[in-house]
Amino acid sequence: MSQTSLSAPLPESLPTPQNAARLRDALLAAAFTADGLLDLLGAPAYSALARGETVPALRATRGDGPLATLVRLFLLQESVPAARAAEVLPVDLCLADGWLAADADTGELRGRVDVRPYGGDEGQDWFIVSDLGRAVGGAGGAGTREEGVVLGVGGASTTLAGITVRTPVGSALDLGTGSGIQALHAAQHAVRVTATDLNPRALDFTRLTLALSGAAQAELLEGSLFEPVGEATYDLIVSNPPFVISPGARLTYRDGGMGGDDLCRTLVSGAGQRLNAGGFAQFLANWQHVEGEDWKDRLRSWVPRDCDAWIVQREVQDITQYAELWLRDGGDHRTDPAEYAARYEAWLDEFEERKTTGVGFGWITLRKRPAELPGEPSVTVEEWPHPVEQPLGPVIRAHFERQDYLSGHDDAALLADRFVLADEVVQEQIGVPGQEDPEYVVLRQNRGMRRATRADTVGAGFAGVCDGTLSAGQILDAIAQLMDEDPVLLRDRTPEAIRSMVEQGFLVPLGDEEAMGTE
Repeated sequence: MSQTSLSAPLPESLPTPQNAARLRDALLAAAFTADGLLDLLGAPAYSALARGETVPALRATRGDGPLATLVRLFLLQESVPAARAAEVLPVDLCLADGWLAADADTGELRGRVDVRPYGGDEGQDWFIVSDLGRAVGGAGGAGTREEGVVLGVGGASTTLAGITVRTPVGSALDLGTGSGIQALHAAQHAVRVTATDLNPRALDFTRLTLALSGAAQAELLEGSLFEPVGEATYDLIVSNPPFVISPGARLTYRDGGMGGDDLCRTLVSGAGQRLNAGGFAQFLANWQHVEGEDWKDRLRSWVPRDCDAWIVQREVQDITQYAELWLRDGGDHRTDPAEYAARYEAWLDEFEERKTTGVGFGWITLRKRPAELPGEPSVTVEEWPHPVEQPLGPVIRAHFERQDYLSGHDDAALLADRFVLADEVVQEQIGVPGQEDPEYVVLRQNRGMRRATRADTVGAGFAGVCDGTLSAGQILDAIAQLMDEDPVLLRDRTPEAIRSMVEQGFLVPLGDEEAMGTE
């Protein structure tokens, strides 16, 4: 068996989706699915493959079974004897349609594209089609400077898919579709899906991904940012854009061709006018931390005036870490040392010129504020580097619904309402061992954002008895009696704490419990 070189040129032509249903049937019959791969490879090799590391999977597929054959053809860039492939696949169709190619000397077959099993939101067996050997997140990154390369599934792709609000909508836009993973998800809950990309090869791959996954085809449009869709508006916009902040040569799959973080700013600031009322726009992005500037103010300035926003910074890298990460991604670390040093210098020169001290990474969610809602748009910008539990789409939707609730309830209305403690919230008492009373109490979520909040005696007692039976005011009156406090003063000083617990998802207003969900 011979292994295809990772530096092999990209194929000029891509497979046709004409007989994708036949190929799909063959793949499923051989258990070429996410679950099947896990069973064959084992958890360590499966995880390594997701990181772009193939050696453990090569060791696990030394046998001659149908699934091992498919893994070697479509994931490991290995050639296999034609007779073995014919036991699993309709070889003639795969050759004619361009999924496979034959070696002129040996007659062995090899895959021309990466076909990666991927589990859908509800357990569907899907396939993401991309260029061979261009995994995201491996030790050497994508390892290419080829302009037209289309990458497969990576951590950023799955993160965006997990945070996206999944409600039935009429229209969805996947901007910068790449291999089509976001369009595939959107096709499950949107009547009409539009996918755009500056790279025409990406549109071809998206067509293959949708066809091989058995999904409805999307409207595919070539062009940059919102230019291809004109004045059209959507109920959902998602984008994992080429957000990398880099100097010099630009790579379509990662660098947007604009200086600094201008591409992400342009994308976010232009999304409001492309959203229908109540619609969501959700992005992954990088942003600069600039000397003398609050990064939160920088991001607030991006938000359209008619949109609510929730922006979460998940990580910050200093400029040397950031430059090294993306130099490795492009394979620059494998070039001549002097050439590598020159490129490294170029990154640092650009950061110095822009007074950039670090680069943040995170999620940006916009919601086109419905006209009937009272008050001003809500813009929340926070740093949350802690572990979370995906999928977070319901959590993000609930965040905006809680903001709507709070903006429509003054303190009197808040005290008149009833609340329940959100699911999966536990109480921890912190204090010296053996001490009768705790020093303080922590409420902690075990799901979603997994937040924790410190509560005083009143707050902990209030949350502990919120079962929807009594109003907030009635509970406070009872606590005041137990603690021998003035109930009027307690009612006056407690609403702020209640608002905080509602905003963070610890308490759910009873009347809106079903609509607002929980974290």
